[in-house]
Amino acid sequence: MDIIKSIACAFLFLPALANAQQQEVPVYLDNSKPVEERVEDALSRLTLEEKVALTHAQSKFSSAGVPRLGIPECWTTDGPHGIRPEVLWDEWDQAGWTNDSCVAFPALTCLAASWDTEIARLYGKSIGEEARYRNKNMLLGPGVNIYRTPLNGRNFEYMGEDPYLAGRMVVPYIQGVQANGVAACVKHYALNNHEVNRHTTNVIVDDRTLYEIYLPAFKAAVTEGKAWAIMGAYNLYKNEHNCHNQFLLNNILKGEWKFDGVVVSDWGGTHDTGEAIRNGLDMEFGSWTNGLSNGSSNAYDNYYLALPYLQLIREGKVGTEELDNKVRRILRLAFRTNMNPQRPYGALCSDEHFDAARRIGEAGIVLLQNRDNVLPIDTDQAKRILVVGENAIKMMTVGGGSSSLKAKYELSPLDGLKKRINGRTEVLYARGYVGDPTGEYNGVVTGQNLRDDRSPEALIDEAVEMARTADYVIFIGGLNKSTGQDCEDSDRAGLALPYDQDRVIRALAAANKKLIVVNISGNAVAMPWLKEVPAVVQAWYLGSEAGNALASILLGDVNPSGKLPFTFPNALEEVPAHKLNTYPGKPREDGSHIVDVEYNEGLFVGYRWTDKEKIRPLFPFGHGLSYTTFEYGKVTADKKVIKAGEPVTFTVSIRNTGKREGSEIVQLYISDKKSSLPRPVKELKGFSKVRLQPGEAKQVSITINTDALSFFDDSKHEWVAEPGEFEALIGASSTDIRDRIKFELK
Repeated sequence: MDIIKSIACAFLFLPALANAQQQEVPVYLDNSKPVEERVEDALSRLTLEEKVALTHAQSKFSSAGVPRLGIPECWTTDGPHGIRPEVLWDEWDQAGWTNDSCVAFPALTCLAASWDTEIARLYGKSIGEEARYRNKNMLLGPGVNIYRTPLNGRNFEYMGEDPYLAGRMVVPYIQGVQANGVAACVKHYALNNHEVNRHTTNVIVDDRTLYEIYLPAFKAAVTEGKAWAIMGAYNLYKNEHNCHNQFLLNNILKGEWKFDGVVVSDWGGTHDTGEAIRNGLDMEFGSWTNGLSNGSSNAYDNYYLALPYLQLIREGKVGTEELDNKVRRILRLAFRTNMNPQRPYGALCSDEHFDAARRIGEAGIVLLQNRDNVLPIDTDQAKRILVVGENAIKMMTVGGGSSSLKAKYELSPLDGLKKRINGRTEVLYARGYVGDPTGEYNGVVTGQNLRDDRSPEALIDEAVEMARTADYVIFIGGLNKSTGQDCEDSDRAGLALPYDQDRVIRALAAANKKLIVVNISGNAVAMPWLKEVPAVVQAWYLGSEAGNALASILLGDVNPSGKLPFTFPNALEEVPAHKLNTYPGKPREDGSHIVDVEYNEGLFVGYRWTDKEKIRPLFPFGHGLSYTTFEYGKVTADKKVIKAGEPVTFTVSIRNTGKREGSEIVQLYISDKKSSLPRPVKELKGFSKVRLQPGEAKQVSITINTDALSFFDDSKHEWVAEPGEFEALIGASSTDIRDRIKFELK
C-alpha cells in the first residue's frame, strides 16, 4: 500500500516537473521560438574557440558542432547526381562501408534538357531523400554555371547555356531538396566556365555580361529557390579568389540579394585568412589547404579560418563582428537542417527513386535527327538488331570527379535493350572501338574488364560484317568520364569524338541504311558523318536506369520530348570563346601563375552568338524532335501596349497532328526592336511543356512582366526596361520560330 501511495504521489508531481523542465529549455532549443531569436541565444552561449571551430572543416566532409550545447556536426556530401560514398575521415580513400550505395540520377544536362519544372522538383525531392537518409545536412549541388565552351570538362554537371532556362530549372530542384531538411549548396559561384587552370584563372568580364548571363541562375536560386548554401568557385574575379570575393559575396550575394544562408568554400578554394574573414566566406572546407602538400593529423587546425583566425582575434588584430555574422549563418543552417525535429526521415535506393531516375532520363533524351522515321524501332519487323560501341556496355556512374558514385546498380544500354526486347528479336553486340577500359575512381571500382587487344581494323571489320545482315544498327558512343573528356579538373582537347569513333560510324553507315547513332555525353560533339546517318539521339549520362530509359525511347514506349539546353556548333570556330581566341586565357608575366581570361564576347554566348553572326549551327538551342508532329497556331497577346510593371500574356494553340501521344515544349523569345545598348537578337523568356493526344489541341499561355524586357545598365548599375517596341517570338527551337507578335512598352 505504501508503494502504491508513493507511485500515486509521484504521478501528482509529474505535471509540475514537466512544467519546470519546459521552463528550463533554453531559447535556442525551443522550436516554438522564432529562428532569429534562437540564433541569437545560441550565439550568446558560445565561447570564442567554439565559434571559430564552427567556421572550418574537421574532416574531409564535415565541420564541428558544439557537443556541450547539443549543436550537431555539419555533414556535407558531394552529389548533384547522387550521394557520394563515404570516405575516410582524413583521406579520399573509401571508408569501406557496405551500405553507402545510392541511386545514380541522370546528369544535370539531362535534367535541363527536359525543360520540365515538375521533373526538376521530382529530381530534388528524390536526391534530397537519399541525402537525408544518409544523415547529410548539405548537398553540394546543383551546379548552374553557364556553358561557355563545349570543351569544359564539367558542363555535364550544369544546366546549359541559357541563364533563364537554368534559373527556372534550379528553383524547383532546390525546393525539392530542402523539403527534406537538407541544404542545397548551389555551385560554383561564379564565372567558373572551364577547368583548365581552374585555381588560377582570373575572369575579366563587364558588369552587364556578369549580371545578364552569369548571375541570373544563381540569383533565382537565392531569391526564388531560397537556397540555404552557396559554394564559391576556384577561379578569381577582380583579382580576388571567388571563395572570398568582396564584390561577388558581400556586395551582390549578401547585399543585393539578401542571402541569409552560408557561403561554403570549394575544397581547397581558400587562400587568405584576411580575405576569408572580411569578404564573405562562412565555412572553409578542403583538403590540405594552407599550402600543405600532404595531409597531417591536425591539418584542419591550420586552415585559414582555424588557428590563424583565432590567433588574430587573440592578438587584437581583428574583431569578432565578422565571426559572429558567420556563426549566425551556420546556426541558422543547423536549425533548418539537422536541428529541425520536423524534417522527414528520407529514403535510400527505393523503388520510387529508381523510377524517378528513369523518368528524368526519358524526359531529357533528345531526338536530334530522324530521317525516314527510322525511329522508333519496330521489333515486329526486326529479326536482328546489332549494337556497336563501348558506351553500350561501359559503366558511367564511376569517374568524372566529385560526382563519381557507387551506384546500387547501373543498367547498361545494351542490357536495357535486351531486357526490353526480351528475346523477341535477336540482339547482337560488337565492340567497334576501344576507348578507356578502366573503371576506378577514389577506390570505387566498376568491376568491369573492358580490355580488348584487337586492332582498330579488326574491331571495325567485325562490326561492319555483322551490320550487313542486321535489320537495325545502333551505335552507342560519345564521350565518357575519363580525364580529358567529361571530367572535373580537365577539359577536352577538341570537339571531335575520341577513339576514332567517326571512322567506325562512317563504316557502319556504308554497311546499313538503318543506322542509329546514340551520343552519350554532357557536351556537344562534332558530327562530320551527320548526312550519312538517318537517326541521331543525344542520351546524356543517364545514371542507374540508363538502359531502361534509353530503351524506352528507342523502342517507342516513350515519345521523346527533350530539347537541347545548349547549342551544338559545327566547329569550335563557331564558339565565341574560341573564335575570339580568349580560351583558356593568357598567363601573366609577373610570375604569379595567374591566367587572365577576357570574356570579350560579352552577352553573346550560345544562340545569342549564332543569331548575331548569322551562323547555322549543327543543332540549335531548344531543338528536339518527336515521333509525332505539332502544328502551331497564331500567337495572340492579351494587350498590345503595357505600362511598366504590367504583365502581358501570349497565347498560342498547339495541335498534335500525328498518330501518337507526345509532348511539345513551346518556347517564348523576346526581341527588343530598338535599344540604347546592344542587345541579343532574341532571348528566351518563357517556356511551357504541353502533352497532347493525337488530334488534340490546347491553348498554351505564357505570361511575362517588364523584367523580361529589361537589360542591365552598367552605367547606372540597375535593370532598365526602356519604352518602345518589342516582339514576342513563339518557336519549337531558337531557330524554328513559328509565329511572332509585336507589342509596346509605354
